[in-house]
Amino acid sequence: MISKEQVLKALSNVDDPDLKKDIVTLGMVENLEIVEKKVQFDLVLTTPACPMKEMLVNACHNAIKYMVDSQAEVLVNATSRVQKNHRDSDALPNVKHLIAIASGKGGVGKSTLSATLALALKETGAKVGLLDADIYGPSVPTLFNVHQSPQMIEKEGKSWMIPIESHGIKLLSIGFMTAPGQAVVWRGPMISSAFRQFINDVEWGELDYLIVDLPPGTGDVQITLSQQAPLTGVVLVTTPQEMALTDARRAVDMFQLDAIKKPIIGVVENMSYFTPDDAPDKKYRIFGEGGGAKIAAEYNLNFLGELPLNPKIMQNADTGVWDFSLPEMLPYMKVAQEIARTVSVMQRQ
Repeated sequence: MISKEQVLKALSNVDDPDLKKDIVTLGMVENLEIVEKKVQFDLVLTTPACPMKEMLVNACHNAIKYMVDSQAEVLVNATSRVQKNHRDSDALPNVKHLIAIASGKGGVGKSTLSATLALALKETGAKVGLLDADIYGPSVPTLFNVHQSPQMIEKEGKSWMIPIESHGIKLLSIGFMTAPGQAVVWRGPMISSAFRQFINDVEWGELDYLIVDLPPGTGDVQITLSQQAPLTGVVLVTTPQEMALTDARRAVDMFQLDAIKKPIIGVVENMSYFTPDDAPDKKYRIFGEGGGAKIAAEYNLNFLGELPLNPKIMQNADTGVWDFSLPEMLPYMKVAQEIARTVSVMQRQ
């Protein structure tokens, strides 16, 4: 007979490569059941987007077969439980992680990354919301082809907005409340007030991740977010060229100021290269090379990956039609997995 003690001892040799501890010590093995030579249990990961899921499952199989019984039938149910962010705010009590997507300047693909990150995390099974906080230039209505106003409900004597759902993601944008192309001409205090409403007066429900697409630069929304929301961390987007890097440095400096001081999850380099359809092995570095990695190294930040220039992604963004089964989406899935992995490691530290 196979005993639970034998199985747990074998699994204690399987280490999480990020957390540098074994999966038994980390409490990742649950619901262990043994019937004769059939061993099954839940492997509870810290994010459904874990890029090392298959590696850990295979390691569990090997540990039991090599150290317990080579004839064992091993069934590993890889599941996940996203841990809640260490909170410094009472806002968004049902949101486990609030991730801001920031850039020093406009035009670097920040909104497209916000949308694809939300979509990629949803594809892994996570509950995801996307808040378009770019008041002057909202992009979510176009990115998801949604042009309707959110509903309002009365609850506990207070009015609440209900996010609009598309592609399985809860969405909110000032663009849902204005006509297409209508300018939002507001001063700073009005912008801050609107953003506070998006945080405090919206029925987001239970979410693993709420992605916030920030406006470019270092202004009112960034300050309000840092001071009044339980921010897990910031993902900085840049292109490789030096002009974008100069503005990216300003964004890093802002989030490292003592008055703000929020964790930077890492840097993503967008528009890194172009690969033509008739030459799939070539990469043309149109805007230079290595800018994102350079910024990450300067500030001792994680470099989260490169994203290409791709006409099909542009078409998806313009039409609001997204299909993650396409090979063009693979780089975005990899970046999303790296962001989720980094957040999980930050949470355990």
